[in-house]
Amino acid sequence: MKCFNQYIKKMKKIVVILAAIATLTSCKSEADKKAEQSQKNVEFYTKVWDQVINEGKVNVLDTAYAESIVLHTLPEIKGIKDSKAYYAGFVTGFSNRKFTVKRMFANGEDLVKHWQFTGTHTGVFMGIPATGRTVNIEGSTIAKIVDGKIVEEQDFMDNMSFLKQLGLIQ
Repeated sequence: MKCFNQYIKKMKKIVVILAAIATLTSCKSEADKKAEQSQKNVEFYTKVWDQVINEGKVNVLDTAYAESIVLHTLPEIKGIKDSKAYYAGFVTGFSNRKFTVKRMFANGEDLVKHWQFTGTHTGVFMGIPATGRTVNIEGSTIAKIVDGKIVEEQDFMDNMSFLKQLGLIQ
C-alpha cells in the first residue's frame, strides 16, 4: 500500500508539472500575438497585390477589401466598386505589368510597403489614351488591415516622374 501511495504522489507531481508546462507554452504575450498578426498581414497583402496587378485578377479585391474601404487619393475613393475600378485601370492600361514588393513592414494591423511598378502603356489609363511608353516607378503604400480585410490605403509615388515617363509632360 505504501508503494502504491508513493506511486500516486509521483503521478500527481507529473500531472501538475505537465499541466504547468502546457499552460506556459500555450500562453502568448500581446507582443507575440501582434507579431503573428503582422506576419499574416504581410503574407496576405503580398499575395493580394501579386494577384491583382501581376495576374490581372482585380476581382480578388471583392474579398480582400472591406466594404468600407477608403483609398486616400485625390479625390478620395470609397467602397469596393470604385476602388476596384481604380486598380483595374492599371491592369487594362498597362501590358507587361510587373509589380514588385521591395520591402514591407507591419505592426499589427498597420502596414507599409515599398513597391516598384513597371509596364507598357498600351491601353486607356484614367482617360489617357495609350502612349506605347514604358514606365518604371517606385512608391510606398500605407495600409490598414482589420480582421483579414484591407480597410484603408494611401499610395505615395512620384507622379511627376510617372507623367514624364508617359510623355505627358516634360
